[in-house]
Amino acid sequence: MKAFKKITAVLCVAALAGTGFMNYSSAPAVETTYAVADDMNDDWLHAKGSRLYDSNGNEVWLTGANWFGFNCTENCAHGLYARDVDDMLQSVADHGINIIRFPISSELLISWMNGTPDPVSSVQASYNPPVDEVGEDGTVTPAGKYGNINKDFCEADGKTLKNSMEIFDVIMKKCKKYGIKALIDVHSPASHNSGHNYTLWYYEESAEDCGGMAVGHTSEKEITWDDWKDSITWLAEKYANDDTILAYDLKNEPHGKRGYNGTECPDGIAKWDDSTDQNNWKYSAEECANSILAVNPNALILIEGVEQYPKTEKGYTYDTPDIWNAPADQSPWYGAWWGGNLRGVKDYPVVPESGTSQIVYSPHDYGPSVYAQTWFDKDFTTQTLLDDYWYDTWAYINDQEIAPLLIGEWGGHMDDGPNQKWMTLLRDYMIDNHINHTFWCLNPNSGDTGGLLDTQFNNWDADKYGLFEESLWQTSSSGKYIGLDHQTALGANGLSLNEFYSGYSNSEGSNLDGGKKSDGTPVETQPGDKPFTTAKPVITTAKPAETTTEPPVTVPNPGSVLYGDVNNDGKVDVTDISTLALILADRKDMTPDQIVRADVTNNGKVELADLARIRQFISRVINSLDPK
Repeated sequence: MKAFKKITAVLCVAALAGTGFMNYSSAPAVETTYAVADDMNDDWLHAKGSRLYDSNGNEVWLTGANWFGFNCTENCAHGLYARDVDDMLQSVADHGINIIRFPISSELLISWMNGTPDPVSSVQASYNPPVDEVGEDGTVTPAGKYGNINKDFCEADGKTLKNSMEIFDVIMKKCKKYGIKALIDVHSPASHNSGHNYTLWYYEESAEDCGGMAVGHTSEKEITWDDWKDSITWLAEKYANDDTILAYDLKNEPHGKRGYNGTECPDGIAKWDDSTDQNNWKYSAEECANSILAVNPNALILIEGVEQYPKTEKGYTYDTPDIWNAPADQSPWYGAWWGGNLRGVKDYPVVPESGTSQIVYSPHDYGPSVYAQTWFDKDFTTQTLLDDYWYDTWAYINDQEIAPLLIGEWGGHMDDGPNQKWMTLLRDYMIDNHINHTFWCLNPNSGDTGGLLDTQFNNWDADKYGLFEESLWQTSSSGKYIGLDHQTALGANGLSLNEFYSGYSNSEGSNLDGGKKSDGTPVETQPGDKPFTTAKPVITTAKPAETTTEPPVTVPNPGSVLYGDVNNDGKVDVTDISTLALILADRKDMTPDQIVRADVTNNGKVELADLARIRQFISRVINSLDPK
């Protein structure tokens, strides 16, 4: 990502006694112990052609989102100053995200590797004493005074905040608890809130002289090429027997080009060729992959693109002299988004010593709200995007069965215009072609894209999530989200891999490949099914058009109550499911009449069982929503 706004939350630590701390009594109470974790270590994946498979040979689809912060000066995922991590991850899982891409810095990893983990900031952690506690000065801390928020980030004394590595480990355990997998992205050499501006994966004197970091930045810490490789290898070895972390993205957006880095500074750009230069991304990625796979042969290795690739078909190379500042019509190179250019794969594929079964290529792609690229100058369509940019830059890798793709970053603002149109086209292309992806991002503090969550990391942006949600792996008619863990279901109403492949894959199938059963046959849409089509409408209005293919269901309930009509629009359809799902996930209050309409299980409360019953009714599994 090009830039984001630095978070401005006040630092909150867990030394509570006598501090006048804000009372977070409304935060959700969480248990001290975790749920029984799945420790079978059976969720590792491998590549074959353009697809990813589990250990049973079943296809999987990684559909997730980014949650940044471990790459920044706060040394922790952002938002945990305002929200409990259990509440956050439960909501993420309930919203169908089966993998989170966690950006991190080499500087932070090095501190862990050296046994001196850097501290965290902008984290709220507190405990709730079960009985009154009397301090040495006689001050009484009443039982229940403080709300439980990020309780597991505190040491046993309830007052000392754990370090960054310990908190990272807690978050990984909680991902496992909710059926979420993790993807670790080395976002920058240094812990820096604009660290994505580093062109290279290391920060040495030569790189600094050539503009290797953002203009005007100075750093006292040198992060060498070996530091980068050794620190991510250290993490891979630490988690080699824990399949929570499935993949390692070796460097976020390697970039730089002859022109603004200077023709006299070839060592300051990320290139892709057959050399053994340290700034050759192909060579460096191969060496780092070998290092990681030596300690964990099951890990997926994600390789991003670069920014600039020479027109090799015309005989140009990175070393061609005197022409790198040529006019556009004579340009010797192809440009791309930072991290987006994978043209080099066709000439110089990344091939570790153990083969390519763990290699996944991971371009980044953005729309016109981030930058007005030339391929947006026309009234663009999927075909023009393929012709002008996508196909030769990265889509050919999937189309020609060279390797799987995972679009590591895509997203942007909902503008009712070109950017929203681009997001819709890319989303549909990924669905139709089984391309893995992680949306940028959960965080609202990404300046040029915004996020899926609001400024307090609590409520979901309904419109943006509605666009994104269609690209999550889910069953075709019941709409159950499919996780990547064989044993643990994804969230409260999702499925584990075993559940999907034992009961759903050949009955209703999923939206994999635009909507096919696992045996390859098309899904036969039944009345009320959630449609997955290859020709989705472009969103051009503030509110998405309804996507149901059947007229809304009218329920002949006695009296004036239309049970299941959560949003009170006089009908029962998929919008009621979406409304209730968001209410339950975000713990929103409901009006008394909403509770009456939503309580279709007639037990005096509204819960996931009501959501499931309404979904069954819309899918024609049951014929009535009359409370029993």
